[in-house]
Amino acid sequence: MDAQVVVHADRPGAVIRPEIYGQFAEQLGHGIDQGIWVGEASAIPNIKGYRKDVVDALKAIHVPVIRWPGGCFADEYHWRDGIGPRGQRPVRRNLSWGGEENNAFGTHEFMDFAELIGAKTYIGVNVGGGTAREMSDWLEYLTADGQSSIARERRANGRDKPWKVAYLGIGNEAWGCGGHMRPAYYADLYRQFATFVHPSGDDPSAIVRVASGANADDVAWTEGVMSAAGELIDAYGVHYYTLPTQDWKKKGSATDFGETEWIATLHGALHMDDLLNRHSAIMDKYDPKKRVALVVDEWGNWYDPQPGVASPPLYQQNSLRDALTAAMTLNIFHAHADRVRMANIAQMVNVLQAMILTDQKRMVLTPTYHVFDMYQVFQGATSLPLDVRAPDYVFGNVHVPGVQASAGRDAAGVVHVGLVNPSPDKPVRLHVRLSGAQAKSIKGRVLTAPAITSINTFDHPGVVKPEPLAGMSSSGGEWVLSLPPRSVVVLDMR
Repeated sequence: MDAQVVVHADRPGAVIRPEIYGQFAEQLGHGIDQGIWVGEASAIPNIKGYRKDVVDALKAIHVPVIRWPGGCFADEYHWRDGIGPRGQRPVRRNLSWGGEENNAFGTHEFMDFAELIGAKTYIGVNVGGGTAREMSDWLEYLTADGQSSIARERRANGRDKPWKVAYLGIGNEAWGCGGHMRPAYYADLYRQFATFVHPSGDDPSAIVRVASGANADDVAWTEGVMSAAGELIDAYGVHYYTLPTQDWKKKGSATDFGETEWIATLHGALHMDDLLNRHSAIMDKYDPKKRVALVVDEWGNWYDPQPGVASPPLYQQNSLRDALTAAMTLNIFHAHADRVRMANIAQMVNVLQAMILTDQKRMVLTPTYHVFDMYQVFQGATSLPLDVRAPDYVFGNVHVPGVQASAGRDAAGVVHVGLVNPSPDKPVRLHVRLSGAQAKSIKGRVLTAPAITSINTFDHPGVVKPEPLAGMSSSGGEWVLSLPPRSVVVLDMR
Protein backbone atom coordinates (compact mmCIF):
# COMPACT_ATOMS: atom_id res chain seq x y z
CA MET A 1 0.00 0.00 0.00
CA ASP A 2 1.26 3.50 -0.86
CA ALA A 3 0.60 6.54 1.33
CA GLN A 4 1.76 10.14 1.59
CA VAL A 5 2.44 12.52 4.48
CA VAL A 6 3.03 16.24 3.91
CA VAL A 7 4.31 18.14 6.96
CA HIS A 8 3.63 21.88 6.86
CA ALA A 9 6.82 23.15 8.47
CA ASP A 10 5.87 26.74 7.56
CA ARG A 11 2.64 26.66 9.62
CA PRO A 12 3.76 26.28 13.24
CA GLY A 13 1.08 25.69 15.85
CA ALA A 14 1.05 25.54 19.63
CA VAL A 15 3.86 24.18 21.78
CA ILE A 16 3.44 20.53 22.77
CA ARG A 17 3.73 20.84 26.52
CA PRO A 18 6.02 18.25 28.12
CA GLU A 19 3.25 17.64 30.68
CA ILE A 20 1.26 15.84 27.97
CA TYR A 21 3.65 12.96 28.76
CA GLY A 22 2.63 12.95 32.44
CA GLN A 23 2.10 9.86 34.56
CA PHE A 24 -0.41 8.78 37.21
CA ALA A 25 0.48 6.86 40.39
CA GLU A 26 -2.43 5.94 42.64
CA GLN A 27 -2.36 4.25 46.02
CA LEU A 28 -3.65 0.89 44.83
CA GLY A 29 -2.40 -2.63 44.22
CA HIS A 30 1.35 -2.74 43.55
CA GLY A 31 1.48 0.60 41.78
CA ILE A 32 3.41 2.23 44.61
CA ASP A 33 4.03 -0.49 47.19
CA GLN A 34 6.47 -2.92 45.48
CA GLY A 35 6.31 -0.89 42.28
CA ILE A 36 7.93 2.42 43.23
CA TRP A 37 8.52 1.98 46.95
CA VAL A 38 10.19 -0.98 48.69
CA GLY A 39 11.63 0.75 51.77
CA GLU A 40 15.23 1.32 52.77
CA ALA A 41 15.58 -2.13 54.37
CA SER A 42 14.61 -4.01 51.18
CA ALA A 43 17.04 -6.42 49.52
CA ILE A 44 15.91 -4.89 46.21
CA PRO A 45 18.46 -2.20 45.22
CA ASN A 46 16.93 1.12 46.20
CA ILE A 47 17.62 4.81 46.67
CA LYS A 48 16.27 5.73 50.11
CA GLY A 49 13.46 3.21 49.66
CA TYR A 50 12.69 3.85 45.98
CA ARG A 51 13.44 1.02 43.55
CA LYS A 52 16.62 2.03 41.73
CA ASP A 53 15.70 0.23 38.49
CA VAL A 54 12.33 2.00 38.36
CA VAL A 55 13.87 5.37 39.18
CA ASP A 56 16.49 4.96 36.44
CA ALA A 57 13.89 3.89 33.87
CA LEU A 58 11.59 6.82 34.63
CA LYS A 59 14.44 9.34 34.55
CA ALA A 60 15.42 8.01 31.11
CA ILE A 61 12.06 9.05 29.60
CA HIS A 62 11.99 12.42 31.41
CA VAL A 63 8.64 12.05 33.16
CA PRO A 64 7.43 15.67 33.36
CA VAL A 65 4.71 15.43 36.03
CA ILE A 66 3.20 12.81 38.36
CA ARG A 67 -0.38 12.74 39.65
CA TRP A 68 -0.91 11.34 43.19
CA PRO A 69 -2.50 9.96 45.47
CA GLY A 70 -5.45 9.28 43.17
CA GLY A 71 -7.84 8.74 41.48
CA CYS A 72 -10.68 7.51 43.63
CA PHE A 73 -8.29 7.07 46.56
CA ALA A 74 -7.70 10.84 46.73
CA ASP A 75 -11.23 11.46 48.00
CA GLU A 76 -10.74 9.15 50.95
CA TYR A 77 -7.15 10.20 51.74
CA HIS A 78 -6.34 12.38 54.73
CA TRP A 79 -2.82 13.72 54.32
CA ARG A 80 -1.94 13.65 58.02
CA ASP A 81 -2.09 9.84 57.87
CA GLY A 82 1.06 9.94 55.73
CA ILE A 83 3.45 12.16 57.71
CA GLY A 84 5.68 11.56 60.73
CA PRO A 85 7.58 8.37 61.63
CA ARG A 86 6.46 5.55 59.33
CA GLY A 87 6.12 3.08 62.17
CA GLN A 88 3.60 5.34 63.88
CA ARG A 89 1.37 6.07 60.91
CA PRO A 90 -2.17 4.67 61.05
CA VAL A 91 -3.28 1.73 58.96
CA ARG A 92 -6.51 2.44 57.06
CA ARG A 93 -8.82 0.39 54.89
CA ASN A 94 -8.52 1.21 51.21
CA LEU A 95 -12.22 1.72 50.51
CA SER A 96 -11.71 2.25 46.79
CA TRP A 97 -9.52 -0.72 45.88
CA GLY A 98 -9.64 -3.14 48.81
CA GLY A 99 -7.02 -4.19 51.31
CA GLU A 100 -5.30 -1.89 53.74
CA GLU A 101 -3.07 1.16 53.33
CA ASN A 102 -0.17 1.38 55.78
CA ASN A 103 0.67 4.94 54.73
CA ALA A 104 4.41 4.22 54.49
CA PHE A 105 4.33 6.23 51.26
CA GLY A 106 2.97 9.66 52.12
CA THR A 107 3.62 13.33 51.47
CA HIS A 108 7.38 13.32 52.05
CA GLU A 109 7.88 10.10 50.11
CA PHE A 110 5.89 11.34 47.10
CA MET A 111 7.41 14.80 46.95
CA ASP A 112 10.93 13.44 47.35
CA PHE A 113 10.26 10.82 44.66
CA ALA A 114 9.15 13.52 42.22
CA GLU A 115 12.32 15.50 42.96
CA LEU A 116 14.41 12.36 42.53
CA ILE A 117 13.18 11.71 38.98
CA GLY A 118 12.92 15.40 38.07
CA ALA A 119 9.13 15.59 37.73
CA LYS A 120 6.61 18.27 38.66
CA THR A 121 3.93 17.37 41.20
CA TYR A 122 0.17 17.08 40.69
CA ILE A 123 -1.54 16.65 44.07
CA GLY A 124 -5.15 15.44 44.27
CA VAL A 125 -6.95 16.80 47.32
CA ASN A 126 -9.85 15.24 49.18
CA VAL A 127 -13.11 16.97 48.30
CA GLY A 128 -15.51 14.04 48.59
CA GLY A 129 -14.54 13.22 52.19
CA GLY A 130 -12.46 16.22 53.24
CA THR A 131 -12.70 19.94 53.81
CA ALA A 132 -11.30 23.15 52.40
CA ARG A 133 -9.44 23.66 55.70
CA GLU A 134 -7.76 20.26 55.37
CA MET A 135 -6.63 21.17 51.85
CA SER A 136 -5.38 24.57 52.96
CA ASP A 137 -3.37 23.05 55.81
CA TRP A 138 -1.81 20.51 53.45
CA LEU A 139 -0.76 23.27 51.07
CA GLU A 140 0.77 25.19 53.95
CA TYR A 141 2.65 22.07 55.06
CA LEU A 142 3.97 21.61 51.53
CA THR A 143 4.84 25.17 50.56
CA ALA A 144 5.25 27.39 53.66
CA ASP A 145 8.68 28.91 54.24
CA GLY A 146 7.94 30.83 57.44
CA GLN A 147 7.62 30.02 61.11
CA SER A 148 4.00 28.89 61.22
CA SER A 149 3.33 25.84 63.34
CA ILE A 150 2.59 23.75 60.25
CA ALA A 151 5.85 24.79 58.57
CA ARG A 152 7.72 23.91 61.77
CA GLU A 153 5.96 20.55 61.81
CA ARG A 154 7.26 19.80 58.31
CA ARG A 155 10.78 20.70 59.40
CA ALA A 156 10.46 18.47 62.44
CA ASN A 157 9.51 15.65 60.07
CA GLY A 158 12.75 16.09 58.14
CA ARG A 159 12.13 18.59 55.34
CA ASP A 160 13.53 22.07 55.86
CA LYS A 161 12.89 23.67 52.46
CA PRO A 162 9.32 23.86 51.17
CA TRP A 163 8.40 21.90 48.07
CA LYS A 164 6.84 23.22 44.89
CA VAL A 165 3.34 22.07 43.96
CA ALA A 166 2.67 22.61 40.27
CA TYR A 167 -0.90 21.30 39.94
CA LEU A 168 -3.70 20.86 42.46
CA GLY A 169 -6.62 18.59 41.59
CA ILE A 170 -9.72 19.75 43.46
CA GLY A 171 -11.54 16.44 43.74
CA ASN A 172 -11.56 13.48 41.39
CA GLU A 173 -14.44 12.06 39.38
CA ALA A 174 -16.90 14.09 41.43
CA TRP A 175 -19.63 12.62 39.21
CA GLY A 176 -18.74 9.12 40.47
CA CYS A 177 -16.43 7.77 43.18
CA GLY A 178 -15.66 11.33 44.32
CA GLY A 179 -19.20 11.89 45.60
CA HIS A 180 -21.78 11.13 42.87
CA MET A 181 -22.42 14.86 42.61
CA ARG A 182 -24.40 16.86 40.11
CA PRO A 183 -22.41 19.43 38.10
CA ALA A 184 -23.99 22.47 39.79
CA TYR A 185 -23.25 21.10 43.26
CA TYR A 186 -19.66 20.24 42.37
CA ALA A 187 -19.18 23.66 40.76
CA ASP A 188 -20.16 25.34 44.04
CA LEU A 189 -17.84 23.07 46.01
CA TYR A 190 -15.06 23.79 43.53
CA ARG A 191 -15.58 27.53 43.97
CA GLN A 192 -15.30 27.12 47.73
CA PHE A 193 -12.14 25.00 47.65
CA ALA A 194 -10.48 27.09 44.93
CA THR A 195 -10.94 30.21 47.06
CA PHE A 196 -8.85 28.68 49.83
CA VAL A 197 -5.88 27.70 47.67
CA HIS A 198 -3.29 29.89 49.42
CA PRO A 199 0.19 28.52 48.70
CA SER A 200 3.18 30.24 50.18
CA GLY A 201 6.28 31.30 48.26
CA ASP A 202 7.26 33.99 45.82
CA ASP A 203 4.52 33.23 43.28
CA PRO A 204 1.26 32.06 44.88
CA SER A 205 -0.39 31.91 41.45
CA ALA A 206 2.05 29.22 40.33
CA ILE A 207 -0.26 26.41 41.41
CA VAL A 208 -2.65 25.39 38.63
CA ARG A 209 -6.09 24.54 40.05
CA VAL A 210 -7.59 21.57 38.19
CA ALA A 211 -11.35 21.01 38.23
CA SER A 212 -12.78 17.50 38.28
CA GLY A 213 -14.04 17.28 34.73
CA ALA A 214 -16.11 14.97 32.63
CA ASN A 215 -16.37 11.23 32.27
CA ALA A 216 -15.58 10.60 28.60
CA ASP A 217 -18.42 12.02 26.47
CA ASP A 218 -20.38 13.73 29.25
CA VAL A 219 -20.43 17.19 27.72
CA ALA A 220 -23.33 18.18 30.00
CA TRP A 221 -20.92 18.01 32.94
CA THR A 222 -18.49 20.29 31.10
CA GLU A 223 -21.28 22.75 30.33
CA GLY A 224 -22.46 22.79 33.95
CA VAL A 225 -19.06 23.21 35.56
CA MET A 226 -17.60 25.70 33.08
CA SER A 227 -20.72 27.88 33.11
CA ALA A 228 -20.82 28.02 36.92
CA ALA A 229 -17.13 28.13 37.89
CA GLY A 230 -15.09 28.76 34.75
CA GLU A 231 -13.55 32.02 35.97
CA LEU A 232 -11.93 30.20 38.92
CA ILE A 233 -10.72 27.19 36.91
CA ASP A 234 -7.13 27.04 35.63
CA ALA A 235 -7.38 23.57 34.12
CA TYR A 236 -10.25 21.20 33.47
CA GLY A 237 -9.88 17.41 33.60
CA VAL A 238 -11.36 14.75 31.35
CA HIS A 239 -11.09 10.98 31.85
CA TYR A 240 -11.31 8.42 29.07
CA TYR A 241 -10.46 4.72 29.04
CA THR A 242 -10.41 2.49 25.97
CA LEU A 243 -12.13 -0.88 26.30
CA PRO A 244 -12.05 -3.38 23.41
CA THR A 245 -15.70 -4.28 23.99
CA GLN A 246 -16.99 -0.96 25.40
CA ASP A 247 -18.62 -3.11 28.10
CA TRP A 248 -17.38 -2.42 31.63
CA LYS A 249 -18.67 -5.80 32.85
CA LYS A 250 -16.65 -7.71 30.24
CA LYS A 251 -13.91 -5.46 28.95
CA GLY A 252 -11.78 -8.06 27.15
CA SER A 253 -8.42 -9.76 27.65
CA ALA A 254 -5.08 -7.97 27.74
CA THR A 255 -3.28 -10.81 25.96
CA ASP A 256 -5.78 -13.24 24.41
CA PHE A 257 -7.35 -11.40 21.49
CA GLY A 258 -7.72 -11.51 17.74
CA GLU A 259 -8.06 -8.97 14.96
CA THR A 260 -11.63 -8.08 15.97
CA GLU A 261 -10.45 -6.89 19.39
CA TRP A 262 -7.29 -5.38 17.89
CA ILE A 263 -9.11 -3.00 15.54
CA ALA A 264 -11.86 -2.29 18.09
CA THR A 265 -9.23 -1.10 20.58
CA LEU A 266 -7.46 1.06 18.00
CA HIS A 267 -10.80 2.53 16.93
CA GLY A 268 -11.68 3.21 20.55
CA ALA A 269 -8.41 5.03 21.15
CA LEU A 270 -9.07 7.26 18.12
CA HIS A 271 -12.34 8.39 19.76
CA MET A 272 -10.15 10.66 21.89
CA ASP A 273 -10.05 13.14 19.01
CA ASP A 274 -13.84 13.51 18.84
CA LEU A 275 -14.05 13.71 22.61
CA LEU A 276 -11.51 16.55 22.79
CA ASN A 277 -13.23 18.42 19.97
CA ARG A 278 -16.58 18.30 21.77
CA HIS A 279 -15.29 19.34 25.18
CA SER A 280 -13.08 22.04 23.65
CA ALA A 281 -16.07 23.51 21.83
CA ILE A 282 -17.92 23.97 25.12
CA MET A 283 -14.84 25.37 26.83
CA ASP A 284 -14.46 27.85 23.94
CA LYS A 285 -17.91 29.27 24.80
CA TYR A 286 -16.78 30.27 28.29
CA ASP A 287 -13.05 30.65 27.65
CA PRO A 288 -12.54 31.83 24.06
CA LYS A 289 -8.96 32.93 24.75
CA LYS A 290 -8.09 29.37 25.86
CA ARG A 291 -6.81 30.45 29.28
CA VAL A 292 -8.11 27.21 30.81
CA ALA A 293 -6.12 24.10 29.94
CA LEU A 294 -7.85 20.86 29.10
CA VAL A 295 -6.03 18.03 30.91
CA VAL A 296 -6.69 14.36 30.23
CA ASP A 297 -5.52 13.28 33.66
CA GLU A 298 -6.64 9.65 33.27
CA TRP A 299 -6.36 7.79 29.99
CA GLY A 300 -5.32 4.39 28.68
CA ASN A 301 -6.51 0.86 27.96
CA TRP A 302 -8.46 -1.11 30.56
CA TYR A 303 -8.87 -4.88 30.34
CA ASP A 304 -10.26 -7.70 32.48
CA PRO A 305 -8.02 -9.32 35.12
CA GLN A 306 -6.19 -12.39 33.88
CA PRO A 307 -8.36 -15.44 34.67
CA GLY A 308 -7.08 -17.78 37.35
CA VAL A 309 -4.22 -15.53 38.39
CA ALA A 310 -4.18 -13.95 41.83
CA SER A 311 -3.01 -10.45 40.95
CA PRO A 312 -3.19 -7.18 42.85
CA PRO A 313 -5.98 -4.82 41.77
CA LEU A 314 -5.84 -3.50 38.20
CA TYR A 315 -2.64 -5.33 37.27
CA GLN A 316 -2.58 -6.13 33.54
CA GLN A 317 -0.07 -7.14 30.89
CA ASN A 318 0.86 -4.76 28.11
CA SER A 319 1.13 -5.79 24.47
CA LEU A 320 2.06 -4.31 21.10
CA ARG A 321 -1.61 -3.26 20.84
CA ASP A 322 -1.07 -0.93 23.82
CA ALA A 323 1.98 0.59 22.14
CA LEU A 324 -0.04 1.51 19.06
CA THR A 325 -2.93 3.00 21.02
CA ALA A 326 -0.47 5.01 23.14
CA ALA A 327 1.16 6.47 20.02
CA MET A 328 -2.21 7.22 18.44
CA THR A 329 -3.38 9.01 21.57
CA LEU A 330 -0.19 11.06 21.85
CA ASN A 331 -0.56 12.02 18.18
CA ILE A 332 -4.07 13.29 18.98
CA PHE A 333 -2.81 15.30 21.95
CA HIS A 334 -0.20 16.92 19.71
CA ALA A 335 -2.94 18.01 17.32
CA HIS A 336 -4.85 19.61 20.23
CA ALA A 337 -1.81 21.27 21.81
CA ASP A 338 -3.50 24.66 21.88
CA ARG A 339 -5.96 23.40 24.52
CA VAL A 340 -4.56 20.10 25.83
CA ARG A 341 -1.62 21.01 28.06
CA MET A 342 -1.30 18.01 30.35
CA ALA A 343 -2.22 14.33 30.34
CA ASN A 344 -1.56 11.50 32.79
CA ILE A 345 -1.55 7.94 31.54
CA ALA A 346 -3.05 5.39 33.90
CA GLN A 347 -0.75 4.31 35.34
CA MET A 348 2.98 4.43 36.02
CA VAL A 349 3.88 0.98 37.42
CA ASN A 350 1.96 -2.32 37.72
CA VAL A 351 -1.49 -0.76 37.19
CA LEU A 352 -3.53 -0.68 33.95
CA GLN A 353 -1.52 0.56 30.93
CA ALA A 354 1.72 0.75 32.87
CA MET A 355 5.16 1.88 31.79
CA ILE A 356 6.83 -0.76 33.97
CA LEU A 357 5.99 -4.12 35.54
CA THR A 358 7.81 -5.49 38.58
CA ASP A 359 8.05 -8.86 40.30
CA GLN A 360 10.21 -8.96 43.41
CA LYS A 361 13.73 -8.07 42.16
CA ARG A 362 12.78 -8.23 38.48
CA MET A 363 11.55 -5.39 36.30
CA VAL A 364 10.39 -5.22 32.68
CA LEU A 365 9.75 -2.26 30.41
CA THR A 366 6.43 -2.47 28.57
CA PRO A 367 5.71 -1.66 24.92
CA THR A 368 3.97 1.51 26.14
CA TYR A 369 7.19 2.58 27.91
CA HIS A 370 9.06 2.27 24.62
CA VAL A 371 6.55 4.54 22.86
CA PHE A 372 7.02 7.18 25.57
CA ASP A 373 10.78 6.79 25.08
CA MET A 374 10.56 7.22 21.31
CA TYR A 375 8.11 10.11 21.58
CA GLN A 376 9.96 12.12 24.23
CA VAL A 377 11.49 14.15 21.37
CA PHE A 378 8.09 15.86 21.10
CA GLN A 379 8.26 17.28 24.63
CA GLY A 380 8.41 21.06 24.19
CA ALA A 381 8.36 20.88 20.38
CA THR A 382 6.14 23.16 18.29
CA SER A 383 3.28 21.25 16.69
CA LEU A 384 3.14 21.21 12.90
CA PRO A 385 0.02 20.40 10.87
CA LEU A 386 0.21 17.61 8.35
CA ASP A 387 -1.84 16.01 5.63
CA VAL A 388 -2.09 12.23 5.42
CA ARG A 389 -3.32 10.32 2.40
CA ALA A 390 -3.68 6.60 2.93
CA PRO A 391 -6.36 3.97 2.34
CA ASP A 392 -8.15 2.96 5.53
CA TYR A 393 -7.34 -0.24 7.34
CA VAL A 394 -10.64 -2.15 7.44
CA PHE A 395 -11.67 -5.28 9.28
CA GLY A 396 -15.30 -6.30 9.35
CA ASN A 397 -17.27 -3.06 9.45
CA VAL A 398 -14.64 -1.10 11.40
CA HIS A 399 -12.43 1.46 9.65
CA VAL A 400 -9.36 3.24 11.00
CA PRO A 401 -6.90 5.47 9.12
CA GLY A 402 -4.30 3.44 7.26
CA VAL A 403 -1.61 5.81 8.59
CA GLN A 404 -2.10 7.98 11.69
CA ALA A 405 0.47 10.67 12.43
CA SER A 406 1.59 13.91 14.09
CA ALA A 407 4.56 16.23 13.70
CA GLY A 408 6.55 18.79 15.67
CA ARG A 409 9.73 20.84 15.41
CA ASP A 410 12.09 21.01 18.39
CA ALA A 411 14.22 23.94 19.58
CA ALA A 412 17.15 22.75 17.45
CA GLY A 413 15.02 22.87 14.29
CA VAL A 414 14.67 19.10 13.89
CA VAL A 415 11.26 18.02 12.58
CA HIS A 416 9.92 14.88 14.26
CA VAL A 417 7.13 12.80 12.75
CA GLY A 418 5.27 10.14 14.72
CA LEU A 419 3.63 7.47 12.57
CA VAL A 420 1.39 4.46 13.21
CA ASN A 421 0.65 1.65 10.73
CA PRO A 422 -2.35 -0.15 12.30
CA SER A 423 -2.54 -3.00 9.79
CA PRO A 424 -1.54 -6.28 11.43
CA ASP A 425 -0.13 -7.76 8.19
CA LYS A 426 0.44 -5.12 5.47
CA PRO A 427 3.42 -2.75 5.19
CA VAL A 428 3.00 0.81 3.95
CA ARG A 429 5.27 2.41 1.36
CA LEU A 430 5.27 5.95 2.67
CA HIS A 431 6.26 9.17 0.89
CA VAL A 432 7.14 11.97 3.36
CA ARG A 433 7.60 15.57 2.28
CA LEU A 434 8.22 18.82 4.14
CA SER A 435 6.35 21.88 2.92
CA GLY A 436 8.14 25.17 3.58
CA ALA A 437 11.39 23.49 4.59
CA GLN A 438 13.90 20.95 3.35
CA ALA A 439 15.32 17.91 5.10
CA LYS A 440 18.86 17.00 4.15
CA SER A 441 18.97 13.91 6.32
CA ILE A 442 16.58 11.54 8.03
CA LYS A 443 16.76 8.79 10.60
CA GLY A 444 14.10 6.78 12.34
CA ARG A 445 13.22 4.24 15.02
CA VAL A 446 10.57 1.57 14.69
CA LEU A 447 8.66 -0.41 17.29
CA THR A 448 7.02 -3.61 16.15
CA ALA A 449 6.97 -7.31 17.05
CA PRO A 450 6.16 -10.72 15.58
CA ALA A 451 2.46 -10.65 16.52
CA ILE A 452 -0.26 -8.23 17.58
CA THR A 453 -0.31 -10.04 20.94
CA SER A 454 3.46 -9.82 21.52
CA ILE A 455 4.42 -8.85 25.07
CA ASN A 456 7.54 -8.35 27.15
CA THR A 457 7.87 -10.73 30.09
CA PHE A 458 10.37 -11.01 32.94
CA ASP A 459 11.95 -14.01 31.20
CA HIS A 460 11.80 -12.46 27.71
CA PRO A 461 11.98 -8.67 28.18
CA GLY A 462 13.08 -7.73 24.65
CA VAL A 463 10.30 -9.11 22.44
CA VAL A 464 8.88 -5.62 21.84
CA LYS A 465 11.58 -2.96 21.71
CA PRO A 466 12.61 -0.13 19.36
CA GLU A 467 15.08 -0.70 16.56
CA PRO A 468 16.68 1.62 13.99
CA LEU A 469 14.54 2.04 10.87
CA ALA A 470 16.45 1.05 7.74
CA GLY A 471 15.80 1.40 4.02
CA MET A 472 14.95 5.12 3.73
CA SER A 473 15.74 6.90 0.48
CA SER A 474 15.35 10.35 -1.05
CA SER A 475 13.60 10.94 -4.37
CA GLY A 476 12.38 14.17 -5.96
CA GLY A 477 12.36 16.23 -2.76
CA GLU A 478 10.63 13.60 -0.66
CA TRP A 479 11.69 10.69 1.48
CA VAL A 480 10.45 7.18 0.84
CA LEU A 481 10.35 4.52 3.54
CA SER A 482 8.51 1.40 4.56
CA LEU A 483 6.30 1.28 7.63
CA PRO A 484 6.22 -2.35 8.77
CA PRO A 485 2.87 -3.88 9.70
CA ARG A 486 1.59 -3.21 13.27
CA SER A 487 4.25 -0.58 13.92
CA VAL A 488 5.06 2.75 15.50
CA VAL A 489 7.76 4.86 13.83
CA VAL A 490 9.36 8.17 14.83
CA LEU A 491 11.33 10.07 12.18
CA ASP A 492 13.90 12.81 12.82
CA MET A 493 14.29 15.10 9.80
CA ARG A 494 17.07 17.70 9.63
